[in-house]
Amino acid sequence: MALINTIREKSGWAVGAIVIGLLLFMVGGDLIGGKNRLFNRNDNSVGEVAGEKVDYNDFQNTLEQTKQAFIAQQGRQPDEATMGYLRDQAWNLSIYRIAFKKEFDKLGLKVTDDELTDMVQGKNINPSIRQAFSDPKTGQLDRNKLLSYLQNLDKLPPQARDAFMNFENNLGPERLSNKYNNLIKLSTYVTTAEAKRYDEAQTSQASLRYLIVPYFSVSDSAVKVTDEQLQAYLDAHKSRYKVEEGRNIEYVVVPVTASNSDSAAVRKDIDVLTTQFSTAPNDSLFAKLNSDPDFPYNPAYLSPADMPEKLRQQLPLQVGKVYGPYAENGVYSIFKVTGQKAGTQPAARASHILIKPEGTTPEAKAAALAKAKDILAKIKGGADFAAMARQYGTDGTTATGGDLGWFTQGRMVPEFEKAVFAATSAGLLPNPVETSFGYHIIKVTAPKTTQTYQIAAVQKKITPTDATREAAYQKAQELKGEATDLDSFRKAVAKDKSLQKQEAKGLGRGDRAVNNLQNARELVRWAYGAGQGGKKTEVGDVSEVFEIGDQYVIAVLTGQREKGFADVASIKPELTALVRNELKAKQIIDKLQSKKGTLEQIAAAYGPTAQVKTAENVTLGSGVIQGLGAEPVAVGKAFGLKPGQKSAPFQGEQGVLIVEPVSVQKSAAKTDVAAVRKQLTTQRSARLDGAIYEAVKDKANIKDERTKFF
Repeated sequence: MALINTIREKSGWAVGAIVIGLLLFMVGGDLIGGKNRLFNRNDNSVGEVAGEKVDYNDFQNTLEQTKQAFIAQQGRQPDEATMGYLRDQAWNLSIYRIAFKKEFDKLGLKVTDDELTDMVQGKNINPSIRQAFSDPKTGQLDRNKLLSYLQNLDKLPPQARDAFMNFENNLGPERLSNKYNNLIKLSTYVTTAEAKRYDEAQTSQASLRYLIVPYFSVSDSAVKVTDEQLQAYLDAHKSRYKVEEGRNIEYVVVPVTASNSDSAAVRKDIDVLTTQFSTAPNDSLFAKLNSDPDFPYNPAYLSPADMPEKLRQQLPLQVGKVYGPYAENGVYSIFKVTGQKAGTQPAARASHILIKPEGTTPEAKAAALAKAKDILAKIKGGADFAAMARQYGTDGTTATGGDLGWFTQGRMVPEFEKAVFAATSAGLLPNPVETSFGYHIIKVTAPKTTQTYQIAAVQKKITPTDATREAAYQKAQELKGEATDLDSFRKAVAKDKSLQKQEAKGLGRGDRAVNNLQNARELVRWAYGAGQGGKKTEVGDVSEVFEIGDQYVIAVLTGQREKGFADVASIKPELTALVRNELKAKQIIDKLQSKKGTLEQIAAAYGPTAQVKTAENVTLGSGVIQGLGAEPVAVGKAFGLKPGQKSAPFQGEQGVLIVEPVSVQKSAAKTDVAAVRKQLTTQRSARLDGAIYEAVKDKANIKDERTKFF
């Protein structure tokens, strides 16, 4: 422990309980991972960084460090999902050690022993050390505490000493990284001209008129897009379409679902428990002993808003009575009411029909209120509330006839709550209620109550038996037996109406999920060439049967995409839309160029699909025209013209436009150049940490081959 010895020689100071997060210098990481398998290969590398292979054993050593750091912090062993995350951290640390070290060496960056000592006990103490040894009352570093820790370091448990060694080993890399990043960050510079131009773009405003002919006004069928045009567009905009590796698969899921006989067996058990529950001497103990582990006993008193729906339907409940059994979402439940009392929070149930104003003007609000009153009158006249809600409602409750369910006070906007909780009985409120969302027609379906109930629940999952699981496996194996390639796979699936073929495109090498299939790492590894039996996976290969959770999966590899640039086939729909708009724009522009006069006259001559509109308070820096959206070219042209001067027709984001500024107003306030320069410098510097890492990674030509092992 070189650093400890150096510290002792120079000052005798010590360092102790360091934040675990800095035990290893790591960079980012998504949740990936998989199962570690023994291997029999000549190449024991898990990848390549900047021309150097990352040895499997070296990677495992790094992974073990991350694992031990996790255990020290969390006090438990990592599960399989967490191991995937830790493998990714270890991989990013490997990238750092190789790729960044090359950059450090080029610049001659080093960290001396004096610097390391200074980080522990000098004038520039590491923030984690300072935090660990600061007086909680004063926030000041307690050097006596630091000294005491170092003097007794050899007496600490091995785990504590190892933790410090890990921290010590990474002080240098951390300092090197800071030096490197700061060298780049401190080169960030904003000129006076940039600051003035930025301030002007943010503060200047324009009023403008514009003519637009939307692209959708020209039928798609009227424009033919050729493959040559798609390729030409892609070649001209290639930098926009960089892609990582990807794999395409088609797959079928054979779920292991409980059968009717499985459900009947659980129902038989729950019926017996229902009889026993009614006479049980200790309700909470009975619930704890007889419920599945996923359903712990809850002694809290519940309002109707927090109860299962099946119980809410039985209100008011009786103490001592057993309710159920109920089957819902694969679970059988029985409930016994063990107590009741008045709670502090009232609860109620209501339905509503929300009418939103189409704008913020007084006229729009008046129109919405008039519509709400008209609907309310129809309901009072006998119209069905739920039907009116489905027809006129403007929020997510239309599908349920406006039903909001039960809710406690504090969960709704104040005006709505006040109206509902003021009602003393169920029924339609006499007038619409205005809130920030609009006007609500309200029907109180259950008036407020403060009654709460204590409920003991016995709940058992309806789980498939071994026989059911075996039947599902056999079905998956039968499919596998018929499918030898893509064509036979598709035919076999089409023949069985109970199966549904699904598709996943662009699977990344590190993905753990495939669409909604979680923990599907083995399937992803297979798609990337870690074929079963040591065979490399090729396009058209059919997988063996994977067991993923409560389902069996068979897949076929349908496509491979290597890192680089997308091809036309992989992004054809997107390219087609873009090229089609270009061709439409050319047609529209050709027609508009022959029209003369005012915008209104040009629109009239073009036809009814040409519209003339106005826009106020348009700022150059935003590139947005209110009511139209992002149109940076249009905004730029408007600020480049004199008031009353029209642009030529040009291609925009939504259609072809002609813009005519009415007025352009620049801010009268003098630009605070120093403040703007500081603002822009801060913004640019804040983006550099991630940008530096990505730039070094990109230059390192990384080959991630962890799928061979994990």
